[in-house]
Amino acid sequence: MDTTPATSATVRPKEFHFPLAVEWVGGPRVTAQVKGKPAIEIATPPVCRGTDPSRWSPEEFLVAAAASCLAVTFTGLAAREGLAHTKLKVDGDGVVGRRADGRFGFTQLLLRLEVETDPTQEAQARELAERAEETCLVSVSLDLPVESVIEVRTRPAS
Repeated sequence: MDTTPATSATVRPKEFHFPLAVEWVGGPRVTAQVKGKPAIEIATPPVCRGTDPSRWSPEEFLVAAAASCLAVTFTGLAAREGLAHTKLKVDGDGVVGRRADGRFGFTQLLLRLEVETDPTQEAQARELAERAEETCLVSVSLDLPVESVIEVRTRPAS
C-alpha cells in the first residue's frame, strides 16, 4: 500500500535578473547603463583595432566579471564563516584564440586568488577559496551556451 502523501510542496528555484542597456555613442564605442548607476563607456580593444586604449573593452569586462565574482564570493563566505583576512587580490587573464569548434574566442580564463590570513586560519582560507571557486556565479556560467535574439528595425522613409 502506498503511504506517500497525495500532495507535495512545489519548490521554486530562485531567479534573479540583472537588466542593463547598451547604447552606441559613435565609432566602436558604446555605453552600458544600469538604472541608478553611472554609465560606463566601452570600446573595442586596441588588439582588435580599437582606437581608445583608455576605455574598458567587453573582453576585459568578461575577465573582470569572473575575477571580481570570485573575490566577492570569497569575501561573503569569509564573513559568514568568521574568517579574518588582511589582503585579498584576484589576478585574471583571459586567453583568446582558435577554439576547438573552429571559432575565435576565449579558450581559457586564468584566475589567481591571493588571500592573506592568520596562520591558524590557513586551512579554512584555502577551503573557502575552493568553495568560492566552485560557486562563483559568473565562472560557473561561462560554460553555458549563449542564446542571442537579433532584432533589426528600419527607420521609416522621410
